[in-house]
Amino acid sequence: QFDDQSLTYKELDKRADELSKILISQGVKPGILVGIYVKRSLNMLVALLGVLKAGGAYLPLDSSFPSERLAFMLADSGASFILTQTSLQVNMPEHKAQVICLDALEQVSAKRGKKKEATPSDLAYVIYTSGSTGKPKGVQIHHQAVVNFLCSMQQSLKLSAEDALLAVTTLSFDIAVLELLLPLTVGARVVIASSETVADGTLLADTLTSSNATVMQATPASWRSLLEAGWKGKADLKILCGGEALVSDLSERLLERGMELWNLYGPTETTIWSTLYQ
Repeated sequence: QFDDQSLTYKELDKRADELSKILISQGVKPGILVGIYVKRSLNMLVALLGVLKAGGAYLPLDSSFPSERLAFMLADSGASFILTQTSLQVNMPEHKAQVICLDALEQVSAKRGKKKEATPSDLAYVIYTSGSTGKPKGVQIHHQAVVNFLCSMQQSLKLSAEDALLAVTTLSFDIAVLELLLPLTVGARVVIASSETVADGTLLADTLTSSNATVMQATPASWRSLLEAGWKGKADLKILCGGEALVSDLSERLLERGMELWNLYGPTETTIWSTLYQ
């Protein structure tokens, strides 16, 4: 779901399949990197799944990042393609990649291409971190690590098809992988919050209620902004908190407002969360 738009599993699968066929026809295969430069929307998830179905790996490009940083990431990673929207092309940083617009796929010549399945040791995504030197560095994560992570989180959090997760994290932060893919592995509902909603504690509190979300993952700073906006809590909510230190006063306030509180930690290199504690 995104705002008043929604896709069933069947519709999402069909759209991702159609995109994957176009990507394969253009030369996407295992080891080929595809930049995803889109606004938060249903298309964001279609793009991510389309790249993975084609056997390629994705490079998230947050449109709010400075142009110089995006240009560096594209040059350094050697991304061959960029998936974007027509309206964003004017803002695109300097690059040498082939551009494919998700809202103009009919203009792409879809010649037949042979699919090469990705193996567990193939790349799934590359995410750039700030790096200890201040220069961004690309962290390469493989399919087997992501699958291991998702299976582990399924077991720990005990999510089911009855759950709904409110996704609030930018695609350029690796924890978005949990928000977008973990619910799909158990038949749950993914609710993608808009950038405007994520930036406003009051809007986020309203969306938590109106979406009937049962799970939300965020940093301590985001949870504080919710509390400062007067959020009273949600009795059936699993609260996932990570990315920064979780201090005791915040944990006590969150425990009063949800069903469970999980503290999570892990550097990007260890594939998202490498340890968690309820």
